[in-house]
Amino acid sequence: MSADLQESLQPGQSSQTLIEQKVLGSRKTSNYIVGLVVSLGGIGFILASFSSFRGQDFLPIGHPSSMIFVPQGLIMGLYGIAAFLIAIYLWSLIARDFGAGTNRFDKQSGNVSISRKGFLKEIKLEVPLKDVKAVKLEIREGLNPRRRIALRVQGRKDIPLGGVGQPRPLLEVEQEGAELARFLGVNLEGL
Repeated sequence: MSADLQESLQPGQSSQTLIEQKVLGSRKTSNYIVGLVVSLGGIGFILASFSSFRGQDFLPIGHPSSMIFVPQGLIMGLYGIAAFLIAIYLWSLIARDFGAGTNRFDKQSGNVSISRKGFLKEIKLEVPLKDVKAVKLEIREGLNPRRRIALRVQGRKDIPLGGVGQPRPLLEVEQEGAELARFLGVNLEGL
């Protein structure tokens, strides 16, 4: 299975009745790195602005105290505040683990249960298995590539099943889609 989706079976259940997939959220190494860089950059801009205002160097590199406060130091302060607000947003997404959840396909109950952690609340969706018409592979190459699996459901838009991140290998996406379509007894579209 992929890093985004990990298939697991409940104890005592056979593979014929239940598939449960874990979807990773925003707690990824790349998000931690981006949050750290934005935080450090914001602190640097704020210290440069404060150095310009006070006439003392508060940064170990360069001489920001030699900058004129209006407009250079003031603009640096605004950049620092903007970076600080973006960093708060990024760290709150990481703390909440935004986008994490599960996909549960249960033949005994006859439902597909999809849950994700939203920013302020948990998002839950239940769809009867009989309403699932197909498993769709969405594959798009180019500058903004997309390789994901979605459920085509009667009377609704397609429901994406994977997490957000780097595109997974094509073979892996195809195999996972074929296994899911075989389990649900529906067609595989998009090949």
